[in-house]
Amino acid sequence: MEVEAYKENEESMPGTEEDSQVLKPVCQDSAGEGLPYGPANWPKPGDNWGWRVGKRIARSGFFLDRYLYLPKRLCKSEASGRKFGFASKLSVERYIREKFPGVDLDAFFASFSWKIPSQSSSLTNGNAPWSNVLLPSEEHTDDLDSNSDTGGCKARNKMCNSLVEQVENSSVAVMPCDICCTESRFCRDCCCILCCKTVDYTYEGYSFIKCEAAVGESYICGHIAHIDCAVRCYMAGKVGGSIGLDAEYYCRRCDAKTDLIPHVTRLLQTCESINSRDDIDRILKVGVSILHGSRKTSAKRLLNRIQLAIGKLEHETHIEDIWKLEDNSSANSEDTSNNEDAALDVVNQQDPLNIIQTDIQSFNWKTESLKLEEEIDQVLQALRKSQEIEYEMAEERLYTQKNCLSNLFQQLEIERSALTRHVSSTDEDDLLTAVFNRVNQIKRELIKLKEMEKVASGFGRTDRGILEEHYGLEIEG
Repeated sequence: MEVEAYKENEESMPGTEEDSQVLKPVCQDSAGEGLPYGPANWPKPGDNWGWRVGKRIARSGFFLDRYLYLPKRLCKSEASGRKFGFASKLSVERYIREKFPGVDLDAFFASFSWKIPSQSSSLTNGNAPWSNVLLPSEEHTDDLDSNSDTGGCKARNKMCNSLVEQVENSSVAVMPCDICCTESRFCRDCCCILCCKTVDYTYEGYSFIKCEAAVGESYICGHIAHIDCAVRCYMAGKVGGSIGLDAEYYCRRCDAKTDLIPHVTRLLQTCESINSRDDIDRILKVGVSILHGSRKTSAKRLLNRIQLAIGKLEHETHIEDIWKLEDNSSANSEDTSNNEDAALDVVNQQDPLNIIQTDIQSFNWKTESLKLEEEIDQVLQALRKSQEIEYEMAEERLYTQKNCLSNLFQQLEIERSALTRHVSSTDEDDLLTAVFNRVNQIKRELIKLKEMEKVASGFGRTDRGILEEHYGLEIEG
């Protein structure tokens, strides 16, 4: 979609009387178009934006989950043509800045109400059903948000980070928030954005993640969420679909993604200093929930280490031995991962008879099974690497041949056009000869392409002559 040049004026932005705006409450999963919960006739007449709400309701009576959708005209101009929606106010701001540079965002959001009241809200206080509710004043919203950012814990959590002076992060400001941070008992520093309950800072805060994504030039998001809540809501770990997460966390507030592999690495480091088996087991299982199903090589390797540690935790007498053995195992893994044949070397170095000769009491089949799994993973990674090299070579040569044919097709079209506009019989003969020669050349190149396409079954199953002639590979023997 091309960026629309937009010049702001008084008539282009539909106005609303904010001070006297009256909002009609809606029920859960409601949807609609235009005012009062979506822009109307913007940026052009007839462009009515859609809106929808979810199920979660804040204590103030407004929906926590609200979505805004592009009008049909703007959806058609998008590449995908699908219904394009926004799950946060910040994502709407980004879109407006990108597609409509120069628009006054304050005026845009003032043209409709971002807050949507709930019909089943506790604001009714058990009285007769209400039909209208006044939008909270801007002054009240600013006060609540400023209380959250300047100090003190609105959740009255004595362990809140906001009560502890943090010199290191004093220069990093958090983004202004007029959604969750306006809640009277919600504290950005210690409340989960998904369940609104306080987080636990025990063991370096292993159970939650803080979104430190840059928002604007001088702000970070700063909202936090329980890892468990995020996994349950399909906002952390391995998630397919439109979100597309792989050992990552998706922030519900700013739509940013955070890599969770460093977080899991810190979990392992934290476990090395803990003496409680139950605590270690609980922390390691958080790491498993994050990494399970990941396709990343580093995540798979980390998951194997965690599963190996969990297996040893169930049988080892001394906790210290778990990490000593883990260190040796990880060192061997790092030493062998740089060589394509390293995994095979590791397998060859381990004599199966050693397992039989080992003391039966110290033998742990789960540990040995995990070691074998790690070795197989290394072999598969080496195989994938070699196949990627072959794939890149085939891709380069095949597309080069395709471009050659495309140029020949264009040249043939030019020559055929010239033939239809010939003036003399001599010109006709020359042009006809040129067309026949071009057709024969195209046939030869098409035959060549068909031969090159035989690599689809794999380089190992492709005739050696094809690999040498078309891919420049010298094969001995």
